[in-house]
Amino acid sequence: MKRYKVSAIRFRLMMSTAATLAPASVAPPEQVRSGGRIRSIDALRGLVILLMLVDHAREFFFIHAQVSDPMNLETTSPALFFTRLSAHLCAPVFIALTGLGAWLYGNGRGGGAVGARAASDFLLKRGLFLVVLELTLVGFGWSFSFTPQIIYLQVIWAIGLSMIALAALVHLPRPVLIAVGLVIVLGHNLLDPITIAAGQPGHVLWAVLHDRTLIDLPWGGQVRTSYPLLPWIGVAALGYGIGPWFVGDASLRLRRLVLTGLTALTLLIVLRGLNVYGDPTPWAVQATPLHTVMSVLNLTKYPPSADFILLTLGLGALFLAGLEQAPSRLTGVLAVFGGAPLFFYLIHIYGLHLVYLSALALFGANQGDGFGVPNVAWLWLLAAGVAVPCWYACRWFAGVKRRSPHAWMKYL
Repeated sequence: MKRYKVSAIRFRLMMSTAATLAPASVAPPEQVRSGGRIRSIDALRGLVILLMLVDHAREFFFIHAQVSDPMNLETTSPALFFTRLSAHLCAPVFIALTGLGAWLYGNGRGGGAVGARAASDFLLKRGLFLVVLELTLVGFGWSFSFTPQIIYLQVIWAIGLSMIALAALVHLPRPVLIAVGLVIVLGHNLLDPITIAAGQPGHVLWAVLHDRTLIDLPWGGQVRTSYPLLPWIGVAALGYGIGPWFVGDASLRLRRLVLTGLTALTLLIVLRGLNVYGDPTPWAVQATPLHTVMSVLNLTKYPPSADFILLTLGLGALFLAGLEQAPSRLTGVLAVFGGAPLFFYLIHIYGLHLVYLSALALFGANQGDGFGVPNVAWLWLLAAGVAVPCWYACRWFAGVKRRSPHAWMKYL
């Protein structure tokens, strides 16, 4: 496979302003592929993985300055606000790429109705696998407890259930599937006034679909629906819907990605400017211009509002377009993380937790009964330190997975 080089200047232009919808020179599809994978997709996944790592370092080492959803601008410093804001890209991009990956999987197995059946079968099996993983290895990695008082249903749960829902949706005609995704993403905030109290019929189902709340368990303890599911189904459907762009002309794909990103951000500006619909929390003029910008960008993630998804997927589309034009050295480094995302997710949680316990044992508690770093800059440094061994581990695992003759390895 030939390697291509694009100037750093051109990359910055694409990533920051998407200056042109019809670039003069675009790498053909085979030049962004590596080992049967599309490198730009793995690179984007790797980029958001690193942002996720910073945010999860915050969960362990900055818990004394925990943020709410949306964030409280009176108690959240700009550094912490924008660090948390950068992590908002992670779940939407990850779930959209899950849908895209499912289409590519089906297309590689015949496409059409045959490919849809193959994708549906894979989505169902892997979705169930991820749900079980969330309730076992992932949950234990966060708590290190076999009997936690609260079980948190987080992003792996949401990805797994979104895959199960998408397993049914892939049989729809592509225009209908895209329409369903858009209706869910842009319209689900109309359901915000609906609440179903604990003990009433439908409470558990509504909590899973659209209401971030606690569900009491019959044997004691509670379940926290951290990632209400409905909007994420729409995101996965939209990711699946753009799949055909990635087997056609590369220049056309690039124009579509840039146009999609700019359209999403334009719609965000319109909705946020009207300040009537799109997010449960309207923005307001603050004491300083910076805090006013923070108020505008202070969007609701749980469940993700229409504005939240427009911002994150709009930026995600532009980043993906930029990474298709990026220097191969950069995409190669990022793609190592993105080529083994589930493996990375598991090892980084356990790694951060062990580092935290080691720091607590060595230095003692300095934030109540826990240990915390002094400022946000330390979170980025800590994440960078953890990223290095994770990169080597992901590179090793990708090789193991590639060489393995076992079909079950594809689920990892």
